[in-house]
Amino acid sequence: MPPIALEIAASHRARARGLLGRDGIDGALLLTPASGVHTFRMRFPVDVAYLSRNLTVLAVRTMRPGRLGLPRLRARHVLEAEAGAMARWGLRPGARVTVDTP
Repeated sequence: MPPIALEIAASHRARARGLLGRDGIDGALLLTPASGVHTFRMRFPVDVAYLSRNLTVLAVRTMRPGRLGLPRLRARHVLEAEAGAMARWGLRPGARVTVDTP
């Protein structure tokens, strides 16, 4: 996967806000800890990758606005990006995500 801009939402407030109120995102948003998401009140469809504790992709889904994603039992993190981004990045189940900090 190529390097992408990443925002991290680690507080309860940041996870609750997520991508709400935005018209898009450059890169991705990592919700941690998280095992499920919803797209109520979102303005655009998103790709959602459910990640294990060690950042291995368990599943990737595209969700339209107004949907409730069921929690994944083994998921500890959720990665969100604009719909179609994860396919472009080649992100699929079994891949491992790495997070580099500056």
